Amino acid sequence: MDCNGDSSECGSGVSISQSVEDGVLRGDERCFKQVSPPRGGGSRNTSPIGRAGSRNTSPSRQKVVKTKPRGLDEETVATFGKVVHTDIQMEDNIWAMLPEDLLYEILARVPPFMIFRLRSVCKRWYSLLQDSSFLKFHSRVPSHGPCLLTFWKNSQTPQCSVFSLPLKTWYRIPFTFLPQWAFWLVGSSGGLLCFSGLDGLTFKTLVCNPLTQTWRTLPSMHYNQQRQLIMVVDRLDRSFKLIATSDIYGDKSLPTEVYDSKLDSWSIHQIMPAVNLCSSKMAYCDSRLYLETLSPLGLMMYRIDTGHWEHIPAKFPRSLLDGYLVAGTQKRLFLVGRIGLYSTLQSMRIWELDHAKIMWVELSRMPPKYFRALLRLSAERFECFGQDNLICFTSWNQGKGLLFDVDKKVWSWIGGCALQSYNSQVCFYEPRFDASIY
Repeated sequence: MDCNGDSSECGSGVSISQSVEDGVLRGDERCFKQVSPPRGGGSRNTSPIGRAGSRNTSPSRQKVVKTKPRGLDEETVATFGKVVHTDIQMEDNIWAMLPEDLLYEILARVPPFMIFRLRSVCKRWYSLLQDSSFLKFHSRVPSHGPCLLTFWKNSQTPQCSVFSLPLKTWYRIPFTFLPQWAFWLVGSSGGLLCFSGLDGLTFKTLVCNPLTQTWRTLPSMHYNQQRQLIMVVDRLDRSFKLIATSDIYGDKSLPTEVYDSKLDSWSIHQIMPAVNLCSSKMAYCDSRLYLETLSPLGLMMYRIDTGHWEHIPAKFPRSLLDGYLVAGTQKRLFLVGRIGLYSTLQSMRIWELDHAKIMWVELSRMPPKYFRALLRLSAERFECFGQDNLICFTSWNQGKGLLFDVDKKVWSWIGGCALQSYNSQVCFYEPRFDASIY
């Protein structure tokens, strides 16, 4: 896996090596500056002994002036201002003698995108990273963190790039292992990706793990038509489900179908009541699937445990132009959309559903400078998706995305060439080696 090296615009640009060159970590001059002795016979004598005597230059009498490098905060100065010891080089035979449990501890904490390079170190590491014991140990280690995955096809060749939010770096993932018919990115959950497409006249779906480069085609549904799909992964149960709602062309006569990886089959459930959907975007949280409806106004909720649909009369905010449902952590459900008129000033706002009062409560508004940079035209289309209380905005005409942290109330840009393709499909992605396609 190659690292593109395109860093985010919101990342810091402080160079440690430059600070070393400026004298911060140079020899014994770390974090202090000595006053050099006066030169020339006519200079002023500032010695404490007196003007008549020579200057005392003993170390105990030297004046120490504390300084800090420009552009670094106090925490950084305290970290890099410490005494630096020479790195101790370990011999190759010591690395080879590391016990497996210790090697598990080290490799499980390496960013997943770096492990592809580690596979080429030696045969032992190559086999270790594919061992079931290591994958089981890796599943108990905290996740590397959320990432953004972009997928597009260039001359029928699948392309995929992943932006690591913790590392603020783009990585290219080889995606030639997928069949040609896999065209639409359905979504991601628990380290797995789901794709759909037409193989001739047959509508097919598949799941894959980009890190392990494994995939499989799912059995055909009872009704062979293009459907609106969403995938959910149960990590504790080590299984996943795929929910197929109505037809993408609006056929309301199709029943809801659910695929269970444990049974490896589709089951038929209740037909969605006759409603007018205002968006094909769905959100899944707390074992419930939500869709927006215009008539009757509100939300349609599908309970995956009972297999039944319910209507929630949650009225949308006034002057809402377009809205996206975004699932947060636990039971949190967000609504993101523009307020205003297409010919007048607009604003982007975020609401959260109050399940007790069945109403939308405003949480935040996108600052005007971000809104103007994201949507230059009043009728310009944007996409919105979220995960773990993070909401990402992308625009068709912009080569960057905008990220909003709901908990921290922080807005930041995400730049890089991977978002510049007009036909790219973007979603949040959690890289995990232990995510199984079965």
